Amino acid sequence: MPLTGAAEKIAKEIEGRGAIPFARFMDLALYCPVYGYYEKEEDTIGRRGDYFTSVSVGSLFGELLAFRFAGWLGAEALEIAEAGAHRGELARDILSWMRRRRAELFQRLTYWIIEPSDRRRQWQQQTLAEFAGKVRWAKALSEFSTPPTASRWADGRSASRESTSVQRIIFANELLDALPVHRLGWDAKARAWFEWGVALREGRFVWTRLAGDASGLTQLMPPATLSPQLATLLPDGFTVEVCPAAQEWWRSAAGVLGRGKLLTIDYGLTVEELLAPERKDGTVRGYRRHQLNSDVLANPGAQDITAHVNFTAIQAAGELAGLHTEAFLTQEQFLTSIARQVWQAEGAFGDWTAQRTRQFQTLTHPDHLGRTFRVLVQGRP
Repeated sequence: MPLTGAAEKIAKEIEGRGAIPFARFMDLALYCPVYGYYEKEEDTIGRRGDYFTSVSVGSLFGELLAFRFAGWLGAEALEIAEAGAHRGELARDILSWMRRRRAELFQRLTYWIIEPSDRRRQWQQQTLAEFAGKVRWAKALSEFSTPPTASRWADGRSASRESTSVQRIIFANELLDALPVHRLGWDAKARAWFEWGVALREGRFVWTRLAGDASGLTQLMPPATLSPQLATLLPDGFTVEVCPAAQEWWRSAAGVLGRGKLLTIDYGLTVEELLAPERKDGTVRGYRRHQLNSDVLANPGAQDITAHVNFTAIQAAGELAGLHTEAFLTQEQFLTSIARQVWQAEGAFGDWTAQRTRQFQTLTHPDHLGRTFRVLVQGRP
């Protein structure tokens, strides 16, 4: 059967240069501008898609985030920046709650979406049409510049450097787990890490060990993965993922944050959890029609590919960039702490309906999304 779409692009690249790192395979499979999985017109999230997210549960997730964001934001010029906004539903839920429950704050707020894809930007603009003028787009964090020395209030009044500065929240929901990862395997005999790549054999994509030194990638691994004690315990072929793109994104976000909070909500583990014996094959997985698929090389462009975030590495990247770690929690702990404040602040959030109760149970129950997702909050005062 002839290869088509993303598979054909990957095959041509392999034919031209030989086996490629898995990170390149994942990049083409997910982000190819024409055939990539995240460029598909049909919605891939929700009951009719390939997987559920907290956003697809209902509007409560965004409303609870909006309540927490409102508590973080002060009286200055305000900016919220979301990366990985997909079709814009989470932004819509946050902005709708802000407009309804925090009108004064909403007037001073600019909502940014960091979106490199022109197609996804069009989807977001359709979803957020009612907020035209309130939402702005940037293709990369580098375009989302450092805080200016002067800003302007929503009513047009100028805000001087002496009177105000921009306060920011930059956040991502299920972004970092979708960034391309390198897969490193342990050679017990040589006591060294090597990189797994992807080759093409008889029309199928297969794993292959790449030639060369993987030391450049191992430098990105937390020290615990390089300790001599661990080297004596790891079985031959033990696999871990390294995601330079996630660490670089986090450092870039910290660089443009100024004063405020940097937040991610994602599948993820600490380095100690990633090195547990039951994860000897790593955490890379494929998802299609709500079914877990361990063959992530099959049907590129037609299934989601994800890998657990190494939160130890992300936390260290932020702290090296000058941020202070304020919280590292499960989603259950994070949302329950917000809900507790909501329940105590009568009338400040809106009626807690039966529908909201059902959504909250799904978002926080350990058997659903409560412990699957972790939340990291870092800040600069």
